[in-house]
Amino acid sequence: MTRSFSRPAIVIAAVFLALAIALVPAGPSRALDGHEAGDFDYYVMALSWQPTWCTLEGDARGSDRCDGRERIGWVLHGLWPQYEWGSPEDCPTAQAPPGRRITGAMADIMGAPGLVRYQWFRHGSCSGLSAEAYFAAALRAWQQVERPALLEGLDREVLLPATLIEEAFLRVNPGIGRDSLTVTCRSGMIQEVRICLTRDLEPRRCGPDTIRDCALQDALFQPVRVGP
Repeated sequence: MTRSFSRPAIVIAAVFLALAIALVPAGPSRALDGHEAGDFDYYVMALSWQPTWCTLEGDARGSDRCDGRERIGWVLHGLWPQYEWGSPEDCPTAQAPPGRRITGAMADIMGAPGLVRYQWFRHGSCSGLSAEAYFAAALRAWQQVERPALLEGLDREVLLPATLIEEAFLRVNPGIGRDSLTVTCRSGMIQEVRICLTRDLEPRRCGPDTIRDCALQDALFQPVRVGP
């Protein structure tokens, strides 16, 4: 005998089926809700090319770091806790935010104190460290990576394959593997170099969502600005 179902029963079954499908993860990424401080797999250290930031954002903001009075090339954008796929952000933490002593000390390599504080709340809060320990780790990561002098010595803008930036970093940092470093572009310009590090700040292979390199063959790379 074929059993028939009433229309309300069919509707209810459809609702439960939709909910069940919605609860199945769409991919390999870890659930990103309810982040816990200290729960992450590795770090990504992001180094931004300051002339690109100035062209795309800083000039419009009237940033004094774009007036060329200081020769600013690579700057530390941040040290970001990362999952193998995805990243935690804005984690609840009992740790106090960085005070003026820390923001002032980091401003030389990160820019304005406001950026230092932003990086703490956005990323540092997920490290499980105090603000002092987190920025000490960020400084140590920055200091152990050499920035190619050739790139900061250019006197004119050039168009180049983004892979040349990667090669320049690998040449002066033989301890960093090719899969531990990636170059990003924005609006046709070289934007950042991102280096993947273990929780002990040793180079390691990047996760699949971080390892995507810029594929441009004619990315614009502007020289360090020199003021009057």
